Amino acid sequence: MGKIAFVFPGQGAQAVGMGKDAYDGHEAAKAVFDRADEALGFKLSDIIFNGPDEELKATYNTQPALLTASIAYLEALKAHGVQPDYVAGHSLGEYSALAAAGAIGFEDAVRTVRARGEFMEQAVPGGQGAMAAVLGAEREALRNLCAAVSASTGVVELANVNCPGQIVVSGSKEGVQAIVEQGKEIGAKRVIPLEVSGPFHSSLMKPAAQQLAGVLADVAMQAPQVPVVANVTARPETSPERIRELLVEQVYSPVLWEDTVAWLIEQGVDTFVEIGSGTVLAGLIKKVDRNVKVISVNSLQAAESFAL
Repeated sequence: MGKIAFVFPGQGAQAVGMGKDAYDGHEAAKAVFDRADEALGFKLSDIIFNGPDEELKATYNTQPALLTASIAYLEALKAHGVQPDYVAGHSLGEYSALAAAGAIGFEDAVRTVRARGEFMEQAVPGGQGAMAAVLGAEREALRNLCAAVSASTGVVELANVNCPGQIVVSGSKEGVQAIVEQGKEIGAKRVIPLEVSGPFHSSLMKPAAQQLAGVLADVAMQAPQVPVVANVTARPETSPERIRELLVEQVYSPVLWEDTVAWLIEQGVDTFVEIGSGTVLAGLIKKVDRNVKVISVNSLQAAESFAL
């Protein structure tokens, strides 16, 4: 029997109505939404279940909303007694992973990612930053192009290394536009501008990271009960101090998702359980290695009929 990793999605996976089935049909899952509302002092659950979409898409709502939906489905999954060997999450999903591993309390996690979303939203004035997905380019070639463009036109950096042939770049509007125009020259098949409210995971996010450091300093952190593979290093980190540092760095550093999945597979993981809204991670994991098994737990039915 191979090993199991629980993985948790990040921004972009949200959908109005996510988790409503778990709220209505599962006591412990319902309690997760109630705890989130209480921790934040407003009805986040109302925005999650009823929208409007614009409201849910605001980064400071999206982040606590996705975390809450993931942990609610995790509660529904617990009845099966499945224990992961590792956990990991994509960007914001790393907080879901840390909560799942007992490194951070759920209420603390919800409040922290709410603040993280606010800081990220405020770090760069609207319209000045951008992100784009680059399809079909080699990582090194793209990194070199980003360095050249950053020197001549405007900051642009690798933000999410998602899977072979899919890398997201982030930075100034001018820098990202230059990648859109020059991507073909390094073999990119397509460069697609993304609808985002800021240049996430780029050095332009350092002001947000500094503010987040202040919040995280006051958050109680324990050593995780299960190894949590960090986005910044694509390796498991166990020391609470180091986890804090990496969560700060993560805001302005690339998410090494492809490396994370590859490392987990090297450790003998052959089953990935994606917990939360959507199937974004399932698609990325299959592009890293199509032989691994991926199960998406994105509904109460999926949690209840779960079978390895």
